[in-house]
Amino acid sequence: MNSARVAADSGWLKMERADGVLRVAAGGEWTIGVLAAYEAELQRVVDARERVVRFDLSAIDRLDSASAWAFHRTLKALRKAGRQAGYAGLKPQLQALMKRVEESDVEPAPATPRRSSFVAMVERVGRASVLAKNEANGLVAFLGLTVIVLCRVALHPSRLRVKSCFNHLEHVGVNALPIVGLLSFLVGVVIAYQGADQLRKFGADIFMVNLLGISTLRELGVLLTAIIIAGRSGSAFAAQIGTMQVNEEVDAIRALGLDPVELLVLPRLLALIVAVPLLTVFADFMSLLGGMFIGMTALDIPAIQFIERLNAVVTQGQFWVGMVKAPVFGFMIAMIGCREGLMTGGSAESVGLHTTKSVVISIFLVIVADAVFSVFFSYIKW
Repeated sequence: MNSARVAADSGWLKMERADGVLRVAAGGEWTIGVLAAYEAELQRVVDARERVVRFDLSAIDRLDSASAWAFHRTLKALRKAGRQAGYAGLKPQLQALMKRVEESDVEPAPATPRRSSFVAMVERVGRASVLAKNEANGLVAFLGLTVIVLCRVALHPSRLRVKSCFNHLEHVGVNALPIVGLLSFLVGVVIAYQGADQLRKFGADIFMVNLLGISTLRELGVLLTAIIIAGRSGSAFAAQIGTMQVNEEVDAIRALGLDPVELLVLPRLLALIVAVPLLTVFADFMSLLGGMFIGMTALDIPAIQFIERLNAVVTQGQFWVGMVKAPVFGFMIAMIGCREGLMTGGSAESVGLHTTKSVVISIFLVIVADAVFSVFFSYIKW
């Protein structure tokens, strides 16, 4: 048996070899201030030939985290080399520190293998498809709930909050007249001027009236109105109801035994169903007025001639094609805005997220529905 002892100012380390076992005893105060004195000796323990290493820590009176880590690192290196290593005798008040050091030594998670750009693209497409499917399912479910509430109120008209409906009608209808009128007038100016600029090459300036009248009454008037209302009123619905959701006002409504759909959604829904057709008529008028203004000032088309030509080429069918779409678009915008408001979580960030989603989804579905209507009306020759 042979032994070696190394002593520092406040701690000591002793090694003994017997029968192929290396016994390492440590005592005193092991702190970071004197740890450097033992680094070489601990490395000698790792480099020793013995297959079995036993640490006796019973004589340690004080131990800090740096020294505990040094013991743990030594034991870990020994075990990694395939040798039997362990410690014993550590005082109970020091065992907690040693255990915490051992638990904190966690192997890092293996790096995620880098995928090809094609696989990543397919994954993104798949994730987006699943999200779109879930969103579509949610919209269909909310549509069914809204229809049930509409039928219930139709059977019991006294449940309808008429005052709330007129209040929302003022906000989404009357207050929207300036922006709808201005944008429609400017769009009419643009269409008339650009259309006449191309038709002038063929000496057919007057056919600008045909272009403006048919495109405005069939498509642009109602589509422009719906897009403006989606950005103005649909987002307002989502923000209002979303804020109520954050403030737990919607939960309070349910706690009172009231239906949030009937109380919050239905008045807004009916207001938009009424307001969008009326705004569409106003938008059509302002767009035609803008076209007539360009005809009078830039194309030498008198107002009387513009009106006569418009009356000759535009039929009631052209007008009603646009008007049929208006209440459908209003219903879609109100339903999506209210649903996104009710889906809001408990933070201000969620309110902004769902408000943005309401505008994006509303405009997307309005354009999709407009395309479907266009194909349908073209098919039936209306």
